[in-house]
Amino acid sequence: MFYTPGSDEDFERLYREVSGRLLATLIAMVGDRAAAEDCLQEAFLRAYRRWGRWTPEAPAEAWIHRIAINVALNHRQKEGLREIGSLLRRLGRPRPEPDPGDLVVRADLLDAVRRLPGRQAAALVLRYFHGYTNREIGAALGVPERTVASRLISARRRLLKELGPAWLEPAEEHSA
Repeated sequence: MFYTPGSDEDFERLYREVSGRLLATLIAMVGDRAAAEDCLQEAFLRAYRRWGRWTPEAPAEAWIHRIAINVALNHRQKEGLREIGSLLRRLGRPRPEPDPGDLVVRADLLDAVRRLPGRQAAALVLRYFHGYTNREIGAALGVPERTVASRLISARRRLLKELGPAWLEPAEEHSA
């Protein structure tokens, strides 16, 4: 999508197009809807202040994701939060009838993801729950693709150590 830096109309369009996805990401990052909404407002305020200086080197959605994730990481640091919210499952792809066995594994997975360092959790959420590529995650987080890959590997290793190999099977379908 093409946006013109400094255009109020384009900024409003960006807000309408990405705020829902950003809110879901922020809920996953901070674990509380009200705090996520505060972070979303802060992220868009920061973005609006810089909108005239934004350059389309990275897609606007990646740029605003980067700002929002940084706001969420700052929030987690300030509040001493180490959890990702229980609403993380909302980011997953909907299933017509969830298998009760999957819900137990899912709860274990959510608990384990909550304990990951923030930057690893952010990469994991963007990859496996939003389906972004490493390149898109790198643009969103402002880091090279190799750093994204490293964070994902570290997160997967921690989850593998904690949960065993069973957690990988559902995630593998999203990694292609």
